[in-house]
Amino acid sequence: MNDPTTRNNALQQQTFDVWPDALRALFDGTSLAGKVGFTASLVALGEGGRPRTALLGIGELYAPGPRTLCLALWPQSRAAQALAVRGTAALTFVFEGAFYQAQLDVEPMQRASEAALPLACFKGTLAAGEVQRVNYARLTSGIRFELEEGMREAALRRWEEQIALLRRASEG
Repeated sequence: MNDPTTRNNALQQQTFDVWPDALRALFDGTSLAGKVGFTASLVALGEGGRPRTALLGIGELYAPGPRTLCLALWPQSRAAQALAVRGTAALTFVFEGAFYQAQLDVEPMQRASEAALPLACFKGTLAAGEVQRVNYARLTSGIRFELEEGMREAALRRWEEQIALLRRASEG
């Protein structure tokens, strides 16, 4: 029997091993003000195999190449500590109506010693990526945030500095 509701509910899954063009543009480190609110969840396994999560905004993610994603985290975060030890993570987010998950192999990056930016920087290599969507629904957001009144400009300036740090660190 051909049930149209079953056909319309089908899960669509695609895999990728390089960042699709739309994601490269999202993570290109430019036009950050227009990307405010985007949030990705980074999960790394910590001590005892327990998941450690960090929520990252667009000013903490930079893709310098087709399989690379650089990350800036607070060094005292449990996720940063787990990344330094285990070197693997999953990055999940919602973009253009779909759910994305990227499996990353991660290594610490040398960072410029800049007192204004005490960050733990990591270079992730895309091991596998997957996008999922269904015909009957469109994801409108995952985890989303707003910048507090009076803090938007300062946050954007800090993000610009963080992206500049990730750019320099990713170049070697």
